[in-house]
Amino acid sequence: MDKYHNRIHKIVGDIEEDLEKNIEKLEEIFADCSDVVKQRFAIENEAEIYIIYTDGLTDAALVRDFVLRPLIQESGSKGRIETADQKKVTTLEDAVTAVLSGNTMVFVDGMREGILISSKLFPTRGVQKAEEESTMIGPKDSFLESLRMNTALIRRRVRDSRMKVKSLQVGTRTKTDIAIMYIDDLVKPDILEEVKNKINNIFVDEILDAGMLGQYMEENHWTPFPSYQLTQRPDKTASGLLEGRIAIVVDNSPEVILLPATMNTFFQASDDYYYRQGVADFARILRYIGGFIAIGLPGLYIAVANWHPEVIPTTFLLALVSAREGVPCSVLTEVLMMEIAFELLREAGIRLPGQLGGTIGIVGGLIVGQAAVDAHIVSTIVVIVVAFTAIATFCAPNESFAGAFRLLKFFLIITSGLWGLYGFFLGFFAIFAHLYAMENFQIPYVYPKIWRTHDYLIRGSLEKMKYRPWFTKNHARKRRGD
Repeated sequence: MDKYHNRIHKIVGDIEEDLEKNIEKLEEIFADCSDVVKQRFAIENEAEIYIIYTDGLTDAALVRDFVLRPLIQESGSKGRIETADQKKVTTLEDAVTAVLSGNTMVFVDGMREGILISSKLFPTRGVQKAEEESTMIGPKDSFLESLRMNTALIRRRVRDSRMKVKSLQVGTRTKTDIAIMYIDDLVKPDILEEVKNKINNIFVDEILDAGMLGQYMEENHWTPFPSYQLTQRPDKTASGLLEGRIAIVVDNSPEVILLPATMNTFFQASDDYYYRQGVADFARILRYIGGFIAIGLPGLYIAVANWHPEVIPTTFLLALVSAREGVPCSVLTEVLMMEIAFELLREAGIRLPGQLGGTIGIVGGLIVGQAAVDAHIVSTIVVIVVAFTAIATFCAPNESFAGAFRLLKFFLIITSGLWGLYGFFLGFFAIFAHLYAMENFQIPYVYPKIWRTHDYLIRGSLEKMKYRPWFTKNHARKRRGD
């Protein structure tokens, strides 16, 4: 533990009756903190009062109108604070955390307790449209960086007293507020207990985003597949809660964690349930096909073109040979070159602001691809393969899951380049074996069973979706109106 931690823990203790001692400790704790407002005044014929809050995180008008003005204008120092949202605090550590969280602390001479006034007013943006999980129909609102606003967006959709919200703090320095949300009669108790234990066993300085918290809760850090689902959509979160899943809302993060996550949940999009059955089924099948293309198409092309040209029809083989005429690189080399070039363009497009990023991605891809073909560095068929692979990657409705496609694509490129079709099929076998071996909070990653088609491989009719997924509490799997 460093000197800062030693100093803080040494001076923090219980609130004392002597106001001078409390002020001395607080002044030491908040030394050189110009954003912390400290006011000390005496009420006529009454005890001294000391008020402390953080400027920018606190509603100053609320403090002025409902705390300071009643205390100064009226006689008698007790019981006159007009805001109802207040509670007693007995330790300086809790008082310091409250001040840094945007609340106001009131200390009265002769009292062993401080009064915590809820006065949070965080700078935040308004509710906006979801950017990563956009839909054509359905709700357009998305989460923002305020924990209480996010829980309100969920509570607005699930007006059930059995939906519980448990508040915790993580991070020894950031002390980030999080909320564990679940429906009491749907969630499995052992999964809920495991989630709570994992959060309580996180001892780090900082938790700044839901993505950081999710990584600390992962059971397998070496797999490319995410074991938690991040979403920006309140309707998706509400649907997950109604299936017996657990939502973790993290303050300062516009995304919510959904647990447990299985492979099929990453292929589900919110608007699947707003479209009619045929359209939704077709879209979901396309996503599964897109997943296979995003992972395997470059590797399959290398395996066939480099090792097994005899399986290609003669007409297509002649076109392939003609396209590769004058290209000095091997098939493996040119595919790797173009894949890396497209990944660089994608990364650059993400970092550039606004519409400029998308423009750079499209124009850059066209220019680089055409220039490479004209210079006989790569063949036209490779540009088509790489472009089609990139398009298929974007079919996944979850960005973290699509990231696994990007990594596994290179894995199959290497195995196919080394051993041809044998390497291609061995690589896919290794991926499927890994998926079947994975577990996520006691739930197999490829669970529920794929032969139960309703809302798994296809969505199916809403009327036939009579049962919740297998990670729901056993006696509550049947969907009911209560």
